[in-house]
Amino acid sequence: MVDVSKWPLFTLMSAQELVSIRQACVFGTSANEAIYITHDDEVYVFGLNCSNCLGTGDSQSTIVPKKLDCLSGKKVVSLSYGSGPHVLLSTVDGDLYAWGHNGYSQLGNGTTNQGVAPVLVVTNLQNKRITEVACGSHHSMALTSEGEVFAWGYNNCGQVGSGSTANQPTPRKVSHCLQNKQVVSITCGQTSSMAVVDNGEVYGWGYNGNGQLGLGNNGNQLTPCRLAALQGFCVLQIASGYAHTIALTDEGLLYAWGANTYGQLGTGNKSNQLSPVQIMTEKERIVEIAACHSTHTSAAKTQSGQVYMWGQCRGQAIVLPYLTHFSCTDDVFACFATPSVMWRLLAMEHDDFLTVAESLKKEFDSPETSDLKFSVDGKYIHVHKAVLKIRCEHFRSMFQSHWNEDMKEVIEIDQFSYPVYRSFLEFLYTDNVDLPPEDAIGLLDLATSYCENRLKRLCQHLIKRGITVENAFSLLSAAIRYDAEDLEEFCFKFCVNHLTEVTQTAAFWQIDGHMLKEFISRASRCGAFKN
Repeated sequence: MVDVSKWPLFTLMSAQELVSIRQACVFGTSANEAIYITHDDEVYVFGLNCSNCLGTGDSQSTIVPKKLDCLSGKKVVSLSYGSGPHVLLSTVDGDLYAWGHNGYSQLGNGTTNQGVAPVLVVTNLQNKRITEVACGSHHSMALTSEGEVFAWGYNNCGQVGSGSTANQPTPRKVSHCLQNKQVVSITCGQTSSMAVVDNGEVYGWGYNGNGQLGLGNNGNQLTPCRLAALQGFCVLQIASGYAHTIALTDEGLLYAWGANTYGQLGTGNKSNQLSPVQIMTEKERIVEIAACHSTHTSAAKTQSGQVYMWGQCRGQAIVLPYLTHFSCTDDVFACFATPSVMWRLLAMEHDDFLTVAESLKKEFDSPETSDLKFSVDGKYIHVHKAVLKIRCEHFRSMFQSHWNEDMKEVIEIDQFSYPVYRSFLEFLYTDNVDLPPEDAIGLLDLATSYCENRLKRLCQHLIKRGITVENAFSLLSAAIRYDAEDLEEFCFKFCVNHLTEVTQTAAFWQIDGHMLKEFISRASRCGAFKN
């Protein structure tokens, strides 16, 4: 299952917020911007906001997601982004929106003014239903439901396909060799464009200095040109990297061509290829390929679910497809691409599958499945004997030595408080502890009594993290009482470093005389009372 939190931008979101996401895309020259769509079709953005690419109406960055009200209720079907960046988005109704960088008219509105908010692109697209969008560095393409391709923006290498190198300020239909052809998918490299038609033919145009058009030469093409080398093959999917291209046929065969400085073609070397070359010939059938115009990384997924990556991977040049442990090609870009953008609009798969750890966490304190209860301060905590026996030596010994099926299924606990004991049992299910430092003291006592050394260390960490002037002396006293030497030293140093403030607290003067005398003596030996 895809985990959007593998992208750093999403790590600050709560589990509840993450579950609400239906689609998402991380983009930008440093992967510092993100857009996501919720299950109720609300569109949110957050991040750095370079060139107004968040579409919030201003140039301010935001770490807190902001809603794009103008897109509220719109069902998004396709999204792409450029290097400026600029953003294109199409809806289920066929409407096309654009915003962000516009130095080359890549927003298609006839100007070069930056788009601070999403605006409908309508020029030459009236009565057209847009089904897919694609962005190069600074040019844009849109595919209609009738199989037509429109392009606009930066055109220095012919990437708009108009027959010239003049920039195109508004959408223009790409014709020439595509005339009367039914295009089914489009993709863009940095300054090149590709299209697949319904019979599996592939066409390319624009910059070809590295052979990324696959035509057998490195000359730029101002209009679409068919890849003759793939004649006889039916191409299902094509993906463009920064300056390379990969294609997947209906037989599950994988071809690559173009730039190969980082090994992104997967041929075993770094030589550019002007024509398609088959790779992964010894592997099983390929079912998905992935590349992105802002990276030099490639990825593929096989029929059995194996995911391979190659090209620029965290700075390394991987020249042959490398088998990963990932379950989807998206994870390759989250963990190894530079920048770690998403290669497509990611559809989240929120299914009901739970890992073993998630299942255990879910069943903690569940009356429906438990076979044992603890009664603490008049409150019940529902647990499972098997889990306690597996996770804790104290319970394992207790159940084995004097437990039998006829014994009562409620155990009374009177030496620890409810929050402390519940936190302890929850730790056995989750490996986590979340308590204020004052309660963590009680849990430290329990951990010491039950010989749970890892829990003891976690408690000490919690206490260190939560120490303040007000509670420092109480925590020091507890550390001494529970023989936590490392924690004792930490609390003692904190008290000495904040001696004036600590000695003015009520806790300092409420301790017994012996401990107070010991502290003063020890602090004096450290020179704390020199002044």
